[in-house]
Amino acid sequence: MKTIWLRRIQGVVLGVGLLWVCLFTAWTVSAQTNGQTATADKTLSPYFFVEGADSGVDSLPLRGTDVVVSITGVIADVRVKQLYENLGTVPINAKYVFPASTRAAVHGMTMVVGDHVIRAVVKERQEAKETFEKAKAEGKSASLLEEHRPNVFSMNVANIMPGDEISVELRYTELLIPTEGVYEFVYPTVVGPRYSEQSGAVAGFDPGSVSPRPSSENWIRTPYLPEGEAPSYDFDLEATLSTGIPVDSLTSPTHSIVANWQSKSQVALTLDDPEKAGGNRDFILRYRLAGKQIQSGLMLYEGEDENFFLLMMQPPKRVTAAEIPAREYVFVVDVSGSMFGFPLDTAKVLLRDLVGNLRPDDRFNVLFFSGGARLMAPRSVRATQANVDSAVKVIDNFRGGGGTRLLPALQRAMNLPHDDDVSRSFVVVTDGFISAETDTFQYIREHLGDANVFAFGIGSGVNRHLIEGIAKAGMGEPFVVTHMGEAPRNARKFREYIAAPVLTNINVEFDGFDAYDVEPLSVPDVLAERPVIVHGKWRGQANGSIEVAGVSGSGAYSRRFDVARVQSAKTNHPLRYLWARRRIANLTLFDYGHESDKQKQEVTSLGLKYNLLTRHTSFIAVYEAVRNTTGSATDVTQPVPLPEGVSNRAIGSGSIAVGAEPPLTLLLALLALFGGAALYIRVRNRRETVPKAA
Repeated sequence: MKTIWLRRIQGVVLGVGLLWVCLFTAWTVSAQTNGQTATADKTLSPYFFVEGADSGVDSLPLRGTDVVVSITGVIADVRVKQLYENLGTVPINAKYVFPASTRAAVHGMTMVVGDHVIRAVVKERQEAKETFEKAKAEGKSASLLEEHRPNVFSMNVANIMPGDEISVELRYTELLIPTEGVYEFVYPTVVGPRYSEQSGAVAGFDPGSVSPRPSSENWIRTPYLPEGEAPSYDFDLEATLSTGIPVDSLTSPTHSIVANWQSKSQVALTLDDPEKAGGNRDFILRYRLAGKQIQSGLMLYEGEDENFFLLMMQPPKRVTAAEIPAREYVFVVDVSGSMFGFPLDTAKVLLRDLVGNLRPDDRFNVLFFSGGARLMAPRSVRATQANVDSAVKVIDNFRGGGGTRLLPALQRAMNLPHDDDVSRSFVVVTDGFISAETDTFQYIREHLGDANVFAFGIGSGVNRHLIEGIAKAGMGEPFVVTHMGEAPRNARKFREYIAAPVLTNINVEFDGFDAYDVEPLSVPDVLAERPVIVHGKWRGQANGSIEVAGVSGSGAYSRRFDVARVQSAKTNHPLRYLWARRRIANLTLFDYGHESDKQKQEVTSLGLKYNLLTRHTSFIAVYEAVRNTTGSATDVTQPVPLPEGVSNRAIGSGSIAVGAEPPLTLLLALLALFGGAALYIRVRNRRETVPKAA
């Protein structure tokens, strides 16, 4: 009996041991295949972060992000301080990928190491990279700020020694543009997971010294925390608002804020204490001035070498059209893994409203896309109640899953058969978690015809660069829906924009005012109640006038501004940054990453001249003391949270960090197996030792 019992123990232990070996081997292979050292033939993708086994390495070096915002009139001045700390026992080099406003003109950076403050300088991207790598190899602390998209940056900090605290502060300016009388300031907090069809081999090649394309797409390979896990760092924001006109309302739909009013036109606000973990969703501040006024007019700045102006003209009120021709609407809807749950549920609410309020004479179709695409009908159908009900049922059946291949979906949608005498509108609904933005913009521009494209961004961390770029390329309007309650309002606005543009055929004339380098070259039609904005420079005296003319719903419209009546102000010095940022954006929006040599040279010159972060210029700061005498440090990429409401499906089956420990679920499963084996042995042992009944 004892021999049988021992054999059973051996069998169970051997079986469990073999299972452990198989599972651990599978885990290790998965980590090596899908982690940070993914093989070269794999496409770039994000992965799940798991705490590493080396306890001496601080793999979460970012301790906090502090944001200070000062809004004066229509200009926001923003300071962002990132604090890095090394609580481990070995030196580290930290990398952090983070988002930014699509309108941000980043014009300064400083690094603080102990009592030493180092002001960063702007250099050509490759030169800045080489300076950083040299300082890193020499054991010096250094920081490098690079742009990967107009709204995606990375911070690299070299040689953070054990016990160190190193802070890096960047400063940017942006213009606040009201829509329907509502001003909105957005501070993005997290970059949503993106995928690239570029291979790891291509991405690993640094083309700075050979190709005109100055950077790889390696930033896409970013580690993410699992769904619902709070950021490992604190987030804090404080803001002051000085409008000159009484503020009628002040709200944040995303975070709880505390407002301290100094007067009717001045207020200071902070985040409520529980929002310290609020770095997993965009911070949005909205305010409206008394009487639904907007701050419009002419602003002037006289510099040492150049003079700058900014004109913001309030458009006429919308006149509702009594009758508009029938239209065809093609809805291109993202049902990928990142849309699973809250984003897709919100998109469904939006689509039911958009489709449900079409007129019977309108035609429509719905194309759902993820890694592939599915069309509701081979040709657009009339918006009868039966067809609308059928579409809503199809929409409700989707749950979300797979990759995000927007461009093939747009190509299919724009090639659908249609009647030449019917105006078409394409409506893209997505969270924007793709990396091929430029290819998408170019295709829309080249195949738009007489149609226009509107883009709805869904979620708490939308890729606004994509949403705004699609609308600009498609001569439409962008919308961002952060929660279900906003869906009906945005759907209503969409119908208004389609029905009656605010101002068309816009022309700007300068009489006696020597303006040059004016942006934009031509002013697009105004669909929303948003100001007409013109940036530029001027020579000589500030005299003469500027006239803006166009056609409104009620007929011809014009407005004249007397330049001589406006005083230049030193406080308007941000106009030089805003003009340069606008010029760069217009140069590269549709060619970003594919610029010609001439475009690259012009962007580089603008970045160096106006001290701006661009795709071709970076900020570099070096503390010249040699601090790491060993010459070795561990590279660490700061993991970021998934945007609030985004599920683990956004990462897919997901990769994991190299050298990571097995996940807790695997360890618990193995523990359960061992426990079960022990319990089995005890039960069998008792049964075999109990005497049989006579």
